[in-house]
Formats: sequence, C-alpha cells, structure tokens
Amino acid sequence: MKYVNAQHVLPEELLQEVQRYVQGETLYVPRTGQEKKRWGTVSGGKQLLEQRNEAIRTSFAKGTRVEELAADYHLAVTTIRKIVYSSN
Repeated sequence: MKYVNAQHVLPEELLQEVQRYVQGETLYVPRTGQEKKRWGTVSGGKQLLEQRNEAIRTSFAKGTRVEELAADYHLAVTTIRKIVYSSN
C-alpha cells in the first residue's frame, strides 16, 4: 500500500475538514465500486509461486526425491508432497 500526503492531493477546504476528525494519523480511504483483486495478482507473487510449483512438479516427475526438493526449495517435506500430489 502506498501512502500519499493529503496536502498534495486534497483541496484545502477538504483537508481542513478531514483534519477536524483525524490529525496526524494514518487514514485508509477504500476504493469505490471496484472489484477487489485476489492475492498476488497485482504484485505477481501468485504467478511466481505457480512457476515455482510447476518447477517442483517437473523435477519430481523426472525423479528428484521429495527430500531433495524440500532442501533445494527450503520447504517442508509435507509442503513438497502437497505440491507434487495436487491436481494443478
């Protein structure tokens, strides 16, 4: 989340009205009428995890052991098993 100085974006009279209620605090202003985006879609995090998981599945299919994958990707063995045995 990016912070913006209210003095730079609000008209003076609106800024003074907001200051009557909130002074020196962080104020969250929600978006209007826009659909909430799912986790990782904006930052690309979800896509990176999908690529990582696909690489894990590919390595497993080529014979790499679950324990080796856990060590290589710094994940728990149970997490690797979930990834390689999932239907994605």
